[in-house]
Amino acid sequence: MFVLMMGLRCVGAADAGTNAPGSPVLVELFTSEGCSSCPPADKFLQDMDRLQPIPGANLIVLSEHVDYWDHDGWKDPYSSHFLTERQNSYAAHFGLNSAYTPQMVVDGTAEFVGNSPRRAKPVLEKALTANKIEVRISSVIRDGNTLRAHIDAGSLPEHGASHADVFVVVALNRAESQVRAGENEGHRLTHVGVVRSFTKIGKVDTKTSFGADVRVSLNLGDDRANLRLIAFLQASGPGKVLGAAVQPVH
Repeated sequence: MFVLMMGLRCVGAADAGTNAPGSPVLVELFTSEGCSSCPPADKFLQDMDRLQPIPGANLIVLSEHVDYWDHDGWKDPYSSHFLTERQNSYAAHFGLNSAYTPQMVVDGTAEFVGNSPRRAKPVLEKALTANKIEVRISSVIRDGNTLRAHIDAGSLPEHGASHADVFVVVALNRAESQVRAGENEGHRLTHVGVVRSFTKIGKVDTKTSFGADVRVSLNLGDDRANLRLIAFLQASGPGKVLGAAVQPVH
């Protein structure tokens, strides 16, 4: 659950900024602990997050655990039907016959099998060349079971998308599971950037930017010292990611 504390305001894109050096590139991995092909992709995403291998890029990673593998005796503790629906929307957007895991989506514009570094490199390098709208996360505060922050995002250029959605995501920096059934039975799996909440908080268009204080409810079982906050703009569809930022939660 989230609470929007302030509304839209008309300012230029120059009023907002990114929170880390390098051009932001959003990397979404659709994965599951019930899928035997997924652990190599999970490891690849961890390497992206830790090594930041594309010069000039700030790779912002999200591990999005789908729920259609929750069978054969193992329910992925991080799975979400919302994330399955998000992946299905991407499948329709890319003209795929069905969703699959592991699937990597870069900036909402390209998809490929998520355990393939060879496929990833040219896609990430191409994403680096796209102009991005500035997004800023500030005033991040943990207040009991609530996370508070201020989000700013610039308005859209006259060419391209006419409007875009503003999202905030709370994710675990790191997560582990000892899998006791299913295709990965007996394996200890590790993950990075594990999505715990995913909320649309507003919109921007060519005339109006976004500035708001938000409050997001945290999952009761999550370690409050093991969180990061991501904000991004995405054209409807889901379409192209137009800007993004990430901040650690202290």
